[in-house]
Amino acid sequence: MSSTLANLPPEILLDNLFNFLPTADLLRLTATSKYFASLCSDETFWKRRLREDFNFDGAGTARRKGWKFIYRGLSKPRVYVWGDRANGRLGLKQYPEGTNVGVPFPMQLDIPGISIIKLIAGGMSFHALDTEGNVYVWGTLDGTDYALTKDGFSAKGKKAPMPLRLELPDAIRNISCGRLHSCALDSKNRIWNFVNWGRPFELSSPLLSQYGSEPLQIECGWDFSSVLMTDGEVLVWWPSKGRLAEIIGEETEKFNTEDIGKAEVRSGVIPCHTWKATSDPVLLPSLPPLPDISDVGESYEKHPPKLVKIGGMNSHLVGLTNYGHVVIFRGLDHEEAMGRDWEYLPEFSELPKLRELPVFAEGKVSLPENLKITHISAHFQHFFAFSTGSSSIVLQGDTSTTTHSTPEIIPELQHKDIISVEIGDYHSAALAANGKLYTWGKYSHGALGLGDPQQLPLGAPGGYSSHNDRERAWHDPDPVLVPTEVRFDHGRKKPKDRFCFSATAAGWHTGALVIDLEPDKNEEDDRINLKFEAPHQNLRYGDPSPWQNPPLIPPFPQVPHRGAPFIHRIGFAGRGMNRGRGRGGGPSS
Repeated sequence: MSSTLANLPPEILLDNLFNFLPTADLLRLTATSKYFASLCSDETFWKRRLREDFNFDGAGTARRKGWKFIYRGLSKPRVYVWGDRANGRLGLKQYPEGTNVGVPFPMQLDIPGISIIKLIAGGMSFHALDTEGNVYVWGTLDGTDYALTKDGFSAKGKKAPMPLRLELPDAIRNISCGRLHSCALDSKNRIWNFVNWGRPFELSSPLLSQYGSEPLQIECGWDFSSVLMTDGEVLVWWPSKGRLAEIIGEETEKFNTEDIGKAEVRSGVIPCHTWKATSDPVLLPSLPPLPDISDVGESYEKHPPKLVKIGGMNSHLVGLTNYGHVVIFRGLDHEEAMGRDWEYLPEFSELPKLRELPVFAEGKVSLPENLKITHISAHFQHFFAFSTGSSSIVLQGDTSTTTHSTPEIIPELQHKDIISVEIGDYHSAALAANGKLYTWGKYSHGALGLGDPQQLPLGAPGGYSSHNDRERAWHDPDPVLVPTEVRFDHGRKKPKDRFCFSATAAGWHTGALVIDLEPDKNEEDDRINLKFEAPHQNLRYGDPSPWQNPPLIPPFPQVPHRGAPFIHRIGFAGRGMNRGRGRGGGPSS
């Protein structure tokens, strides 16, 4: 049988036949020959299968390999959170003793029976996306506002002390968070906006579908939202300012008067009252003429550069073109503050410019012979532009960066195969392709996740530099300047290596999705050795908070049969399959 299959072109097997095989059968096929062992490890195939079975595509990272390994672990991913615990943002049932202000090391967050494949931090909250396209939220969307016990989640200051599921019309593909708001893109390319979790609205405008273009990426800045279209154009809107804010205010008054969509929690679910806001976003100017930095010659003239990624900051957008140009747009304070153009940042884009920087010119860090910036990330005041692979280069800029500004270079981040960089208010986190997560910056109530500074050795990253500093309880440890690895086995009797495949940061908190590198045979005998505070009285998973604060690798998973289509999926009855049905923040003080 295998010899007959081997006579078929590999494209037929990978793109057609293999798609209808249960995972167990694929594994059996790998044991028949070296050819099928190699073919069944194809990275593109497993990346596609991850998207189809788990709604996971690695969007927002530069990951290029390891998809089969991640598929194996996504049957039971672990969600870890740490940092400031104000506004209920960590969503934990219990907190370790002595962590009244913040948790300084990763703590596992339990969401029973749910496989989370994407975690997104907001200014005072978290959003999570599961394999079915459902969204879970915890914390407070707008912690600067106040909510009464009787209020539902139509109140923007309402706190979710534990994860709650949003009841939305369709499966969600992606999420982005600003400081006090968030956006989601669903399977029908509709853009949902949240200024509270109870009454999300769809932004409706002919600009979102003109000339056949579709949304490619949604991105929230500090207090604005934006979408990058497939044609490379960018649209921006402000949910808390200008015309759209007036529409939201009018609808909110109407809903409150008629007592519509209060959104009180029912069995761990927020019943969202959805509505449509018709308002044209602002179309940003197209890109200015940009130099040919890729040496493609005539092809460059036929196919001029266009934006393929954007990142939102405080009143700024950073953009990346298909050729590796890094650009920045300023003045996004409100819709009346327009009239600017994209500015090209050659020091972040061109290899000859980088060679002149002291850190590279003096040989402290080597530069590859060829370099193309392929990814960007941004939040609040900073942004990062980086390349991929074992010789990856990571460049840092901020809202003051201009055409003549040179990037900041952190030597310890270079040549680490960094696939994503996440940014909080005063701390950052970088994820490498090998599953190692590194953090640096200010302590921020434990947002670095490097351990309890009272327990760390003097001088250790995240710890105190002297006994005097340690004895002053109000004194934060010194900032961490060198990116330092975060461990996910804090409190265990025996150390355990785990693989981080996704991370997020905002405000004064951080989160990560982690899988075990090997099965834990003695999990019950090796529980975390921590003392916890008394749990909230009578507070069950999914219940609303009893009060509100004022503002201040197991074997490959056997997934249920995936009957209904999701995004690029086509349902196919009677095929004997056993696969799953699919369906950045602000100061925390």
